[in-house]
Amino acid sequence: MKKLGIYISTVLIITIILPTVIVRTFNFVPRGNSVVGESLEKEKKVAEKETIPVKDYKDETIKVYNSKTGETEELKLDEYVKGVVAAEMPAAFHIEALKAQAVAARSYAISRSIKYADGHPDHKSAPICTGIHCQAYLSLEQLGELHGDSWMEEYWGKIEESVNTTKDLAIFYDDEIIETPYHSTSGGRTEDAKDVFAVDLPYLKSVTSPYEEEAPKFKDALTLTLDEFIVKIQSKYPNVKITKDNIQEKIKLIDRTLTGRVKKIAIDGNILEGRDLRDLFSLNSTNFTISLDPKLNIIEIQTYGYGHGVGMSQWGANGMAKHESNFEEILKHYYTGVEIKQIEN
Repeated sequence: MKKLGIYISTVLIITIILPTVIVRTFNFVPRGNSVVGESLEKEKKVAEKETIPVKDYKDETIKVYNSKTGETEELKLDEYVKGVVAAEMPAAFHIEALKAQAVAARSYAISRSIKYADGHPDHKSAPICTGIHCQAYLSLEQLGELHGDSWMEEYWGKIEESVNTTKDLAIFYDDEIIETPYHSTSGGRTEDAKDVFAVDLPYLKSVTSPYEEEAPKFKDALTLTLDEFIVKIQSKYPNVKITKDNIQEKIKLIDRTLTGRVKKIAIDGNILEGRDLRDLFSLNSTNFTISLDPKLNIIEIQTYGYGHGVGMSQWGANGMAKHESNFEEILKHYYTGVEIKQIEN
């Protein structure tokens, strides 16, 4: 492929290259997605509509695998949800955002408990764990040790309020409780589940996510020298032959999602997922651009958002709440076509 000229030689930004051109250039063989710390990818085969058993989850005790101790605990559902809300969302957020988080966390826990009643393959003694593989959870004692007495006095009552005032509420689609992924910051628009987890679900579609500008990781940048960038790439992909002189020709974008996140990228003929580079460089998201400044001998990777981008944006939820949306409006915005209903027999 021809060099792109003097302009690109001064500032290289990886932007959309026609996929048909790339396919002719490389032996393009799509690879399966690999997701670290996310659960939906392993569940493609159970993505079809599932029948939720008739069971009363009001005040139910659920089994939770403690990722730190390796032990399995039985916790009251809403006591567990309080620990999730406190661990997953800043307690200083608007109460309506915290309520939305509480309902999402409860729905997630019930959905997983039904789907993996005999234990999850990654933690066979329980359907759900306390780590980011499922959703983070901290006990009251752990929260006290982490935050101190002043935090507990100021915020624990607010956490309890968010859970107690949404008691027995869950998120339903077609009369079934759904699994409800969420993330910190979308960068302005959430992602379609099929572009991240390769699972096409009608309630996990891309939607706008306004009011996120206050998020600390709404926009971020990583700066590396050219040598650091090349060494990092070759440490993971030793067969890649890139140098300072050919880097412009060796790195090409193949495909982005409709929201701008990198799906596939070619590096010296190797077809990588956007998540591969996200993991390699510890980027906040796959919504990134790569810019080259040969005069300064640096590469800048600029990212937007934080997390996988599917489902509810927590900073977006807080922004909506501050603009007078209630928790139901927030949830119905981020989870398409759902209903918020009482859990019943």
